[in-house]
Amino acid sequence: MNSTTPLPLANRRVVLGVSGSIAAYKSAYVTSQLAKLGARVDVVMTEAAQKFIGSATFSALSHNPVTTSLWDANSEISIDHVALAINADCIVIAPATANLLAKIALGITDDPITATVLASGAPLVLAPAMDADMFAAHPTRTNVATLRERGATIVGPESGRLASGLVGEGRMSEPDDIVDAVRLTIGRQHGDLNHRRVVVTAGGTREPIDPVRVITNRSTGKMGYAIAEAARDRGAETTLVTSATNIRAPWGINTIDVSTVDEMRDATLPASAEADVLIMAAAISDFRPKNFVNEKIKKRSGAGLTMDLEEIEDWMPEAIGSRLIKVAFAAETADAAAKGAAKMAKKGATLTVANDVTEPGSGFGTDTNRVDIVRIDGSIESLPLMSKYDVGNAILDRVKPYLTDLH
Repeated sequence: MNSTTPLPLANRRVVLGVSGSIAAYKSAYVTSQLAKLGARVDVVMTEAAQKFIGSATFSALSHNPVTTSLWDANSEISIDHVALAINADCIVIAPATANLLAKIALGITDDPITATVLASGAPLVLAPAMDADMFAAHPTRTNVATLRERGATIVGPESGRLASGLVGEGRMSEPDDIVDAVRLTIGRQHGDLNHRRVVVTAGGTREPIDPVRVITNRSTGKMGYAIAEAARDRGAETTLVTSATNIRAPWGINTIDVSTVDEMRDATLPASAEADVLIMAAAISDFRPKNFVNEKIKKRSGAGLTMDLEEIEDWMPEAIGSRLIKVAFAAETADAAAKGAAKMAKKGATLTVANDVTEPGSGFGTDTNRVDIVRIDGSIESLPLMSKYDVGNAILDRVKPYLTDLH
């Protein structure tokens, strides 16, 4: 399998600040994920954080020395927090305690994290973690609001069971959401689709037969979600209209949950009106029952069941915008490229992404895909088998030349 796309955070430097909270153990996973996505991760810890988790853990996961004091001298200019501040593409603090939030809001610098933040112009991501009463307190709310007004991205906190045994708002967000926030933040700073709006549809729609049964298909939504994540990581304001129910909603993406074809249409058309790109990756039902039965249909002693179906009209041509570029999908079982090309004019698509779902490693439910990209001029480009995230980036690469200039 070939991979044509650099890792989402390749060659980016992320400073991860870890302050004194029981949630510090989750920061090890944040470190690992950031490193897997290609980032150089420089971890900075407060003295209190080291009471919960050792610096050796972060050094092993990041493959870099960990800064634990204002007096550490691991950097080339001997002052770690200054070197990290200058080189950072993003600073993320997870967990961010009430004490740390207050100090950053007030500009107090008596530990390596706050000193790094004050010395840096890099975007800041904060993942608060504390007891519910502390987060609800007026000073904390004021500090969070102040930091948000200054441009910080606030991730969470979530409601749940806290270390105190109480249940409430104050639980640090899950590591995947924090990592997504870093991807979004760096994308908005450096991405080539910054200031663009991208709408993606995903999943297989479900048309009801009776209150407990539906007509659907094998689509899991993985392809659409991967495209949406690629667009977000490149800086686009991304909307995902999805009928998939078993995939975690990516952080930083406006996710609209739908079920039927009509619901997907009613969500997608308004979102597309002011968008730059619409990518129709959803497997939208072609048929639905003519009549919905209000009660569950019962078996009738082997009599069987006959159902009248009606075709569902393709509403992609209704998606209209002053600068909208439309990308269609064609999931086929033979001659995918040719069948995809035949649909383009009717759909008003500039590109069609065609794939044969019977190919090994391709189609529904897989983490990889092999597609042909059909252009409006009739040319066909066959791409190798690659991850669906890489396919998403390949599609966006080929959309870019058609985008109008922003004014």
